Amino acid sequence: MPDNKPRFKTYTHPAGGWGAAAATAKILLEQSVVTKGSRALLSMNQPGGFKCPSCAFPDAECKKTLDFCENGAKALAFEATKFRVTREFFAKHTVTELMAQSDHWLEMQGRLTEPMRYDAASDRYVPCDWDSAFALIGAHLRALDSPHEAEFYTSGRTPNEAAFLYSIFVREFGTNNFPDCSNMCHEPTSRGLPPAIGVGKGTVVMADFDHTEAIFVIGQNTGTNSPRMMSNLVEARKRGVPIVAVNPMPERALVRFADPQDVLQMATFGSTRIASEFVHIRIGGDLALLKGMMKVIFEREAKGETIIDRDFIAAHTAGLDAVRADALAQGWPELVEASGVEEAQIRRCAEIYIRSRATMICYGMGLTQHQEGSRLLQQVVNLLLLKGNFGKPGAGISPIRGHSNVQGDRTVGVDERPPQDYLDRVRDVFGFEPPRANGHHTVESVAAMQAGTAKVFVGLGGNFVRAVPDTERSYAAMRKLALTVAISTKLNRGHLVHGRDALILPVISRSETIRTRAGEQFVTIEDSMANVSASRGVLEPASPHLLPEVEIICRIAQAALPDSKVDWAGFIDDYGLIRDKIAEVYPDIYSGFSERIKNPNGFHLDVPPRRLVWPTPNGKANFLLFPGLDANVPVADPAMLRLATVRSHDQFNTTVYSYNDRYRGVYNDRMVLFMNAEDRAERGLKDGSRIALETISADGAQRRVSGLTVVDYPMPRGSVAGYYPELNPLLPLDYYDRISGTPAAKSIPVRVVAVGTGPML
Repeated sequence: MPDNKPRFKTYTHPAGGWGAAAATAKILLEQSVVTKGSRALLSMNQPGGFKCPSCAFPDAECKKTLDFCENGAKALAFEATKFRVTREFFAKHTVTELMAQSDHWLEMQGRLTEPMRYDAASDRYVPCDWDSAFALIGAHLRALDSPHEAEFYTSGRTPNEAAFLYSIFVREFGTNNFPDCSNMCHEPTSRGLPPAIGVGKGTVVMADFDHTEAIFVIGQNTGTNSPRMMSNLVEARKRGVPIVAVNPMPERALVRFADPQDVLQMATFGSTRIASEFVHIRIGGDLALLKGMMKVIFEREAKGETIIDRDFIAAHTAGLDAVRADALAQGWPELVEASGVEEAQIRRCAEIYIRSRATMICYGMGLTQHQEGSRLLQQVVNLLLLKGNFGKPGAGISPIRGHSNVQGDRTVGVDERPPQDYLDRVRDVFGFEPPRANGHHTVESVAAMQAGTAKVFVGLGGNFVRAVPDTERSYAAMRKLALTVAISTKLNRGHLVHGRDALILPVISRSETIRTRAGEQFVTIEDSMANVSASRGVLEPASPHLLPEVEIICRIAQAALPDSKVDWAGFIDDYGLIRDKIAEVYPDIYSGFSERIKNPNGFHLDVPPRRLVWPTPNGKANFLLFPGLDANVPVADPAMLRLATVRSHDQFNTTVYSYNDRYRGVYNDRMVLFMNAEDRAERGLKDGSRIALETISADGAQRRVSGLTVVDYPMPRGSVAGYYPELNPLLPLDYYDRISGTPAAKSIPVRVVAVGTGPML
């Protein structure tokens, strides 16, 4: 019998290596797809194959025979699984019974096989043919008093062709209500970077890793969330490039890593030390670190050193004086207190940056998910501008995004705040007048559900209700809806927290072949470095009753807009027609789309700052002022701890592959709280104590999660961490960045409110 008791054991091996190889083999075996999965892995991220359904890190440009990581293999195995959720499964289980199961149990049931409709009388999902499903959606949408009473969510796995058509359908329907997964993670990139550099994307490409002289990785757990990037970091370290890792949690892969595809390293049980400098920052302390590094530069400049690239600044930037004055005004005691980092280490980090002639700063949600996440990213830009780290090889800013096409979805129109010139082009190309007012982002969409002004929710992929903050209130809000539609591959919590009417529409997955009357089709994906490439599934669909995303969107549009001017029927069969329309709406970046996509490696979209062109109102890259040292609203409570919600290694977003977190040494449990031993002892707790956490908030609502086990972990004082989405109930819906709308999930003010015993074995 397997040992299912929760336990904690420090992981001492390098990340990757034989541990990753064994985990990949185990997951293929568990899903009974050893042969099929292994064959599919040979096609993943290869020319003529399909793009990884996991993270958005770029391919290795055909340099590797195998170009996948452990977590990509897990995503594929769970997608290619032999297990099926059939009508017999739904007949056996009521929704109430399923609601009592864990997220992991739901995921393990396998692939959805046919359309299902919720039957309130039996509290079960029952079979529903496709025509009836589309008719029901159309009837609900046409019955709305206003198109703004509908919310249209998009998951980042959605390919460009489907996302583009979705954006056209919703705008012809009459609203810009586009809550999407980017709202919950990297929206500060999309909203915070444009005022600074003119675009809401990174400026780095893969080739820059070969030319950089320093890499800063801030607030990003590379080994779990984008493991293929580890190969680039390994190669950089072998060249002697310093890598500075900034994180409240020491992440194993950024300490030592063994590349599972390095035959010699695997044979000799070798590994590579990754971080040359680990900055153990306090949660929310990044602003103080960045200002401290800038203070060092300005102080040394004032003493006569030449550090700043004055020619670059004079030709390309504006606003330096205010940022210089602000940085110099910061006192070292305050910088050290706010960051949790000693002055000597801040100076070492500054020295690494100063010595480098080409620096990349990579970041993840550790920077974006704060109440001032957008302005925090602008300080990263400030630091890079000082030495002209744009428009040259090896330099730039690099958001390391999550979902595989989350950046592409935004590029092709999934945007609740669309630019007016884009709307003009939609009007000219498609012949209807799109709505001009901004729509709802994720937080606003949940607020509309709470208020009863939202009536219909359509989810194009994802697990919206499990991902959003304030779980209990969000569940209640979703249940007020008249209709929820889930376009999905697997069973998840979003199917169980639903409106009065509810549909589950099963879709062909990324790894599966799409065939239409015009023949086999492919889709396209934009990675986090703005490279667009083709994706062709190689597996047979999990069921003959699945439809592609494109067809589902087109048929919803036909049902909701019987007098539409758009050729929805033509798009169902020929995806080339969709790409032609994308090129018409986006002539500057997608001109010649159909020809350019024939390149096996795809093509890069133009990112003007790489050419030292700044699409800002003043035509300059802007130093932007952010007074103070706190990226979150201060909380005056001596018992406060700052909580960051994190993913385990056996997890991708809300998808939980197992209850283990190998690199952090947690097995068979997810209800844990990683805590500094001194903070724990100060509260009279033991390692293994059972506790509850409660949010410190001003709205009078009680938010509490009980049954957490304290685990001693090298966290900074005052900082704790626990798993997402289990701790989402602690994140208030109103606790978000006002510029981007992104919930501040990396800095939730909490206190310990209940203590028990029960040490972890």
